[in-house]
Amino acid sequence: MGDSKEAVAEAPPIGATARDGLSLLSQGETEEPSAQGSALFLGGNEVKSRAVVKYSSAPPRTAFARLEEKTDLKLPPANWLRESAKLGPAGTTILGNSKKSKPFSSFGMAYDFIDSVGNDVDVVSDSENIKKLLKIPYSKSHVSMAVHRIGRTLLLDELDIQELFMRSSQTGDWTWLKEFYQRLIDQKWQRKKKSKEHWYQKAILSKFLYYSINGDGAAQPVPSAAEQQESSSSDQTNDSDGASWPAPFEMPSSVSEDPSASSQGSEPLEPSYIVGHVASAPKEQNLTTLFNDGENSQGLKNDFVRNILWTFEDIHMLVGSNMPIFGGGRYPAVSLRLRDNNKPINVLTGIDYWLDNLICNVPELVMCFHVNGIVQKYEMIKTEEIPNLENSNFSTKVIKDIAQNILSFLKSNCTKEGHTYWLFKASGSDIVKLYDLTTLCEETEDKYQNPFTMPVAILLYKVACNMMMKKNQNKKHYGTVRTLLLNCVKLLDKSRHPQIIASANYMLSELFQLVEPKKEESSESPLNENSDESYSEEEEEMPDSDENGSYSTSSDPSDDNKAVAIIKSVGELSVPEKYKSIHQIRPSCAFPVCHDTEERCRLVLSYVLEGLKSVDSSIKKESDLPAADPNTPIPLKYEDESTRGGPEGLEKQMALFLDKMGSLQKGNYSSQSGMIPGSWQHKMKLQLILKSSKAYYVLSDAAMSLQKYGRALRYIKLALQSHDTYCCLCTNMLSEVLLFLSQYLTLCGDIQLMLAQNANNRAAHLEEFNYQTKEDQEILHSLHRESSCQGFAWATDLSTDLESQLSVSCKCYEAANEILQFNDLKSQNPEHYVQVLKRMGNIRNEIGVFYMNQAAALQSERAVSKSVSTAEQQLWKKSFSCFEKGIHNFESIDDATNAALLLCNTGRLMRICAQAHCGAAEDFKREFSPEEGLYYNKAVDYYLKALRSLGTRDIHPAVWDSVNWELSTTYFTMATLQQDYAPLSRKAQEQIEKEVSEAMMKSLKYCDVDSVSARQPLCQYRAATIHHRLASMYHSCLRNQVGDEHLRKQHRMLADLHYSKAVKLFQLLKDAPCELLRVQLERVAFAEFQMTSQNSNVGKLKTLSGALDIMVRTKHAFQLIRKELLEEFDQPKSEETPPAAESPPGLNREEVLKLLSIFESRLSFLLLQSVKLLSSTKKKTSSNLEEDVVLKTNKQIYSQLLRATANKNASLLERIDLLLHLLEQLAHGAAGGAVQ
Repeated sequence: MGDSKEAVAEAPPIGATARDGLSLLSQGETEEPSAQGSALFLGGNEVKSRAVVKYSSAPPRTAFARLEEKTDLKLPPANWLRESAKLGPAGTTILGNSKKSKPFSSFGMAYDFIDSVGNDVDVVSDSENIKKLLKIPYSKSHVSMAVHRIGRTLLLDELDIQELFMRSSQTGDWTWLKEFYQRLIDQKWQRKKKSKEHWYQKAILSKFLYYSINGDGAAQPVPSAAEQQESSSSDQTNDSDGASWPAPFEMPSSVSEDPSASSQGSEPLEPSYIVGHVASAPKEQNLTTLFNDGENSQGLKNDFVRNILWTFEDIHMLVGSNMPIFGGGRYPAVSLRLRDNNKPINVLTGIDYWLDNLICNVPELVMCFHVNGIVQKYEMIKTEEIPNLENSNFSTKVIKDIAQNILSFLKSNCTKEGHTYWLFKASGSDIVKLYDLTTLCEETEDKYQNPFTMPVAILLYKVACNMMMKKNQNKKHYGTVRTLLLNCVKLLDKSRHPQIIASANYMLSELFQLVEPKKEESSESPLNENSDESYSEEEEEMPDSDENGSYSTSSDPSDDNKAVAIIKSVGELSVPEKYKSIHQIRPSCAFPVCHDTEERCRLVLSYVLEGLKSVDSSIKKESDLPAADPNTPIPLKYEDESTRGGPEGLEKQMALFLDKMGSLQKGNYSSQSGMIPGSWQHKMKLQLILKSSKAYYVLSDAAMSLQKYGRALRYIKLALQSHDTYCCLCTNMLSEVLLFLSQYLTLCGDIQLMLAQNANNRAAHLEEFNYQTKEDQEILHSLHRESSCQGFAWATDLSTDLESQLSVSCKCYEAANEILQFNDLKSQNPEHYVQVLKRMGNIRNEIGVFYMNQAAALQSERAVSKSVSTAEQQLWKKSFSCFEKGIHNFESIDDATNAALLLCNTGRLMRICAQAHCGAAEDFKREFSPEEGLYYNKAVDYYLKALRSLGTRDIHPAVWDSVNWELSTTYFTMATLQQDYAPLSRKAQEQIEKEVSEAMMKSLKYCDVDSVSARQPLCQYRAATIHHRLASMYHSCLRNQVGDEHLRKQHRMLADLHYSKAVKLFQLLKDAPCELLRVQLERVAFAEFQMTSQNSNVGKLKTLSGALDIMVRTKHAFQLIRKELLEEFDQPKSEETPPAAESPPGLNREEVLKLLSIFESRLSFLLLQSVKLLSSTKKKTSSNLEEDVVLKTNKQIYSQLLRATANKNASLLERIDLLLHLLEQLAHGAAGGAVQ
């Protein structure tokens, strides 16, 4: 056949799969097509097997070279022991066709296919280990395997006890296991040696493979004796690795496990024979160095030619195989075997061949028979025919049952993640035992002696990382991730592996969403349900013995105490579903339910603290570091407000802060602990500190919503201290982190403002602010290792001074705004920018109002002094400046409503300024000053600006109405003051009257009496008062005016008009009877004044009649007064009702009595004049029935009124009742006269 190289597919051409994106091929290697696999039906028993090659580093397959008959395999071929791409890794080994299982071979695969671990795959292992397990019931050989559980996946690795104990005698490691083994299992342990026959068979097989790829059957020159010696000893490394354990040496995968070839003695070989091979092995002398900071998986390589996802029935396995596969048979792929023609194939060899072909999806086996190393013949056997070979009959269904039973047994008992379990069967024994080595190791002095600890921890960590990255949107897996990470941390020694512990704790903190909408929390039941992802040992229950007796008591009581579980007889494994009852594992990794935000943040901070401790412990302790005790609270520094300079001192601190922020943009770095920028400690500490600042921010926000402002300030202080440390360590400030800082300062401003507004509870807030948990102290201690944490001290002090608190709040918002100017953050975060400007506008309004109120208080105290004090003027300036800045803030974000409110407040400030300028002289000397006029007009301007800012009432009706009311009030006040304190020394009477009239009419314009609202009665009262004042003014003008008849007539009409409007409006109000009565009395007086200028009796009678009619109409006012008086009398009698605290203030009795007396006298005067005029008219003219009735009525009423007024003992209520009676009579009399 020569060297013919026929490229063929690796397996039946069913398609190819990608290698899951892993870049594992080294230079020169090519990835061969991989098979999707297929279901094979073998013999009469149907066994489902499907193999998918996930990764292959084998070269394109070539046909094997069929050796000529009589080829002597004892003679080495020319290419023997030389590296060959055709054999793949087999070319680098001295003997055999497969590498020996490394103790960590499954971990290498797991690292490469991390997606499958813990989730989809049941078992990860070398194919040799799988075969060894499935042959347990048939073989007398010993079995020793390490089992690890990661999620639902079991990792199986060979645990070579003999090699382990050889290492123990040299290094002192594993002595506890050696003692345990000798005590319970093999008291006279001796190293077993391989037979000469064993080495002979291996050498023959090695030469056969090299001949098969060489294609030249001619005998080649024999290598030197030394080389031959070296070659014949290669597999001694399986047992006596003098260098170290574990080492990645090879053993043949398909050598028959004939009992005859396994236990005969042979001479031990000198260590020098294996030096050449050891030199080429990866340096794995010390496990602790493999995982030195950051080198998580160094040394644990995936050295298999193929990684195959093999599904055997319902079991999913990730299997590593190095079996060489050739072309050249009836099928595209065949496996090649060498058999001694004198020895029949036994069951063990048959199972071996069958499983190898199933795992690699090879449909055919080519067997070469030899006698004493001389080739005799070749034979082709289909894979499905292997179970039926002569002398090698076995049931595939039994193999399936064995596989399912072993998996069930292991899954049911290897329950603790991170623990190393040892599955052991002694040579020739039927009993299989499972031990928990981690528990046994923990009983020794150094619990970290178990060399599996590190790889397991790394794998737990990697699986968790992978799940975090893949499923960060699916919180259902968070419970699994958390369990993986907690078990990882539990395995590791804090002092030896700070990086992994810090990283795991950071990931644990990342699992918890700090801010979570409530509806999500309630609907996320998957977090708290069991998922089939992992196992949480917190809820572990040891399964009880089932009826099949799968858990038995050993005769040796001490053995029973140590073994986790025992299979009494390997025969049990062949019984179908023997262990089915315990196959179902109870995985439970419930994610902790945090009932509130504080609990969630506290959990996050606990992980952050552990991470910080790990980082800090790994940094060289500098002698000049401050020696702070974590248990001692850090003293809080208080400064006297007077020495600090109050708000003025903040300006300097703000300037320093902004300089610092500017320098951060350039990347200044300053760490006190001496961390190297870019080191893992530096990167991790930055992440942990940032996480702590976020957690404290959320805690502060939560406390704020609970109105616990002292606690909120304490948390925001810690958040800002964390951030300050971050700034010190950071070499390149990210925009996201600057945004966080802006948010922190904004919240700090909110808290300071709320503290200012809740000064009455200051003691409780101070107590909350000063309280510190031990956890917070320890985190702060870690922060102090890097910086002084004083960068934001100006923002987080709890002041006792209101002005200082408001100023600090304002500075916080200003700082937040300044930060948004960096890196164009404001355009990237428009919502936050708008919120900051709104808050700045609001706090400036608050400060403006504060100064304005202070100025008003000073003004009220200044009773004697006439001039305005300098202090008042300073307060006005400060207040005005704040309002102006606030208005600018709101206008810059088009917030018309708030801008209008601030304009309104500025108007109010102008009115306060006007009030301050009113003369302090006696009332009769006082005049309305030009300064008052100036400030009132300024106030009017600001109110009009506010209205222009709003535009229409629809924008914000409440604010619109409020501004209108204030504007109306200003005009009204101005008009009233001009009317009451007329500036006659500066202006003419007519000019003043004109200005008053204009101001009153403008006040009316902005006084909305028609819209139904809470303010409507006030508007009606205001409008009625304005009409009353205008009417009084025109009435007064009419009295004092002489000359221009046209003007007098105009004034008369205006007075009459305004009196009637005032009456109408007062009648709408239920609580202004006195005002209504006064207006009516003034109207009567106006009528009387008109009557004095009339000459004819008819005109006078007409005017008198009108005046009496007005008197009659006052009945409504008296009824209201009477009703209120009755209510006052009834109130003390009713004991059930509380004192009239909520009722409107009672009547002004003095006012009522005064008005009542005037009313009685005016009514008496009018009736008298009426009687006189009617009597004189009656004498002069003929009798008029109508006038007679009126005269008679008026006389009677006048008579009654005189008698009533003469009675000084009558009560107020009796006098009002009488007047109502008289007015009723007067109305009837007038009506009767009119009817007749």
